[in-house]
Amino acid sequence: MIDPPDAIFFDLDGTLLDPSNATLESDWRAACEACCDGAFDIDATVPHLHPVRTGLWTDTQWARRSRFDLAWASASFVRAVFAKVDLTDDALADRIGAEYFVRREAAAALYPAATATLERVRAMGIATALITNGAAAMQRGKVERFALASYFDCIVIEGEFGCGKPDERVFRHALSSTGCEPERAWMVGDFLEADIETPHRLGMQTVWIDEDGAGLPAGSLVQPHRIVRSIADLL
Repeated sequence: MIDPPDAIFFDLDGTLLDPSNATLESDWRAACEACCDGAFDIDATVPHLHPVRTGLWTDTQWARRSRFDLAWASASFVRAVFAKVDLTDDALADRIGAEYFVRREAAAALYPAATATLERVRAMGIATALITNGAAAMQRGKVERFALASYFDCIVIEGEFGCGKPDERVFRHALSSTGCEPERAWMVGDFLEADIETPHRLGMQTVWIDEDGAGLPAGSLVQPHRIVRSIADLL
């Protein structure tokens, strides 16, 4: 790595922690099969999973509520998929949503290179911060579940701090806590608007994780300094 930074700030979900996109379809099928007893054609819903999920998470208001209530988000997701196949059954959606939520939470895991990357960063003497949106108990629980606390000099959780990304106060707090100037810090994340836009404006170096390799959306106003496919490519 040329000219290493003084600090690297990491997003959690989708950056260090795999939200299990690879198991989205299998989790969906398992949840539906456990709850619907043949009430609808599961195969007909599968093509709508990724487009619906992407569309919902780009809705700012929906995303904010969902970060603090993932169980509600799961039921809402099921209703949105149902709507694509003209199925209206809120009670069934709630049952599938609850089952789907349990399966998705159980499937979450650190990306294979996450721990090795954090260990290497720490060995290089680079300060670190974890910056994550979401409810305090939920996100702190992930930090504890995956034993991440020891890798960070600063942990900023939206539900604990009082505001979340893209609010610049979050990033300024991490900079202050690590004693780092913006131009000497990197921000690494998978969400252009939340993880990249504000740090870029503040003068930080930004690294966007494009897991699917699809590239920037057409006409994107957010332009990261670097694009990588995974945390393994960071260093």
